[in-house]
Amino acid sequence: MSDLAKASGLPKSTILHYVNEGLLPKPVKTSPNMAYYAPICVDRLRMIRHLQKKHRLSLAQIKAALEEAEVSGDMAAMVQLGEVIFGTGSGEHLSREGLCRETGLSAGEVAELEDLGMLLPLETGLYDLDDLNAARSYSRSAELGLKAKDGVFYTRLAKEIVDYEMKLRRRLTRDLAPAQDAMVTMEMTKTARTTRNYIIERTFQKRVLAFKTLKEEEGDRD
Repeated sequence: MSDLAKASGLPKSTILHYVNEGLLPKPVKTSPNMAYYAPICVDRLRMIRHLQKKHRLSLAQIKAALEEAEVSGDMAAMVQLGEVIFGTGSGEHLSREGLCRETGLSAGEVAELEDLGMLLPLETGLYDLDDLNAARSYSRSAELGLKAKDGVFYTRLAKEIVDYEMKLRRRLTRDLAPAQDAMVTMEMTKTARTTRNYIIERTFQKRVLAFKTLKEEEGDRD
């Protein structure tokens, strides 16, 4: 138990609760005060934390998902996929009050950004480093005279891009087993990130190179 708690970062009480709920295989008891847990418990605990934090699933839903993954043999692939998409650690999270304090935005401004889809926390009321950096950028933009609604085109175009990406993913993974599906999805995720950044940034750079003057762009329309 001490090794498992150290490897997972979870307290003994939480691990025992998961065992009692059937989320972890029962340990092999060798004495009243000694029990051994299978190595798979580390990966399973990571997956439980991921599903709770990122998808806010109930323990019953998580249990069903883990059982399906265990049958198909794709537990490791699912854990790896989660790390590729969401990262390996959740890091520190700020409350809305903390976000306002760090960025200078008001609670009303934060609420407006969320309503417009410009601020997209993965957990309601909790903001990670990506949320903080975005909010800081919006705060600086407001000082220049830009309004939150001026950036709504980003949310519209982002949804279109992701919709196309999901269609491609479904086409490539439709007939794959879960483990293969996860591996292909991981590679597509990496490629999509590179492609998005490259094409948008280069399109911007080429447009700037075409400027005749700093104040005027050929074909510019208000």
